[in-house]
Amino acid sequence: MRGIVLACGNSQLPMITDGDRFEVRQMAARPGKAEVDAILAESGDKRLVVHGTDADLNAVVLRLLRTERLADVPLGYVPADPRSDVAGLWGLPTDPGRALDLALSGDADRVPLVRDDVGGVLVGLGSLGPVRGVGYGDDTVVLRGQASRLEVTPDPEGGLGLVVHVIHKRLFGRKVVSTSARAFQLGCLPVQVTSDGIAHPRPMGKWTWYRHTEDLRLVRGL
Repeated sequence: MRGIVLACGNSQLPMITDGDRFEVRQMAARPGKAEVDAILAESGDKRLVVHGTDADLNAVVLRLLRTERLADVPLGYVPADPRSDVAGLWGLPTDPGRALDLALSGDADRVPLVRDDVGGVLVGLGSLGPVRGVGYGDDTVVLRGQASRLEVTPDPEGGLGLVVHVIHKRLFGRKVVSTSARAFQLGCLPVQVTSDGIAHPRPMGKWTWYRHTEDLRLVRGL
């Protein structure tokens, strides 16, 4: 299958040039509606491959959601950062050559897509803290009081959709309590929220992450 590689920001690698298997489109970091939608309009049955950061991938997935293309566009990912949370979560290679080969030739697997209640998506790691408030994973209280940090990821096992990690730092080490849920709701003192490395523009006193009704077709090669 031929693909279109979206080379986002300054992430271009020598091996990522137009070839028999793919064509390359240079994009801005965290490309927006005008750039991505134009590619989607002409992509046909080609798969998309994002080469960039988790924030770049987040931006492209958001456009797939908004244009209702989640079901028919396989999405590959070549992380520009070997510390990518998305790569770690879904077992994707971070070596550029291996990652590109998998992204172009691997099978697409349906994985949970997580949304928030301010119009965004989460494909890797969401975090906030220190935090003081009350948080629910579905009907289960996962936080009452304070925590050093909260982290939310899509559920790598599929499951209900997402996993909430409540982290309490101790003098020696830390305690982590993890809960699977379809949705996580938090009411708290205003706190900075970050999704896939993207900081929300202002502190928030309430926040929700929840599983979307449709999954993301992420190329994992399973």
